[in-house]
Amino acid sequence: MDTQTFQTERFDTPTGRMLLITDEQGLLHALDWEDHQERTERLLARYYRHVTLALREARKESTARRALLAYFAGRLDAITQLQVATSGTAFQNEVWGALREIPSGQTSSYGALAKAIGRPAAVRAVGLANGSNPIAIVVPCHRVIGANNSLTGYAGGLERKRWLLAHEAAGAAQQVARRRQKSERGHATEAEPA
Repeated sequence: MDTQTFQTERFDTPTGRMLLITDEQGLLHALDWEDHQERTERLLARYYRHVTLALREARKESTARRALLAYFAGRLDAITQLQVATSGTAFQNEVWGALREIPSGQTSSYGALAKAIGRPAAVRAVGLANGSNPIAIVVPCHRVIGANNSLTGYAGGLERKRWLLAHEAAGAAQQVARRRQKSERGHATEAEPA
């Protein structure tokens, strides 16, 4: 059996200590809170059952870690370009790809997500795929809420989901305000006589 080596990093965030797992090329394979490490290891074992996994402490800080720290510092767009390596089924990968299309500061329902992938009757399957996501935050399953706008289950816990949604809403509001100020300054400059 082949061996797949991953690098692990642990770091503190406002929502708790996180465990980050990347490969030698820097692709993100898993991200979860340290208190959910057992779940992370179970998902990795399921998705990489045909290889022997070797987890090693990273020798240097990864791009993913830097991007996540920037995200928590308020630069929400810092994680949008991170490369991920999802190893789920074709359906799971389709759902996880659609999750990355939900803009920061916005939410979607399971039904809307099912429609977005062209499978409107697969609401329950979308929910199961969402719950099997091994890459928290970057593949933003926390942005999925109930059809009645209620917070639904989240593997990281509802308090973390609530915090992440509030963090993103505040960041999105700040981005809109900055754009508005920039636009107003541009109009003011144009209005000044020469």
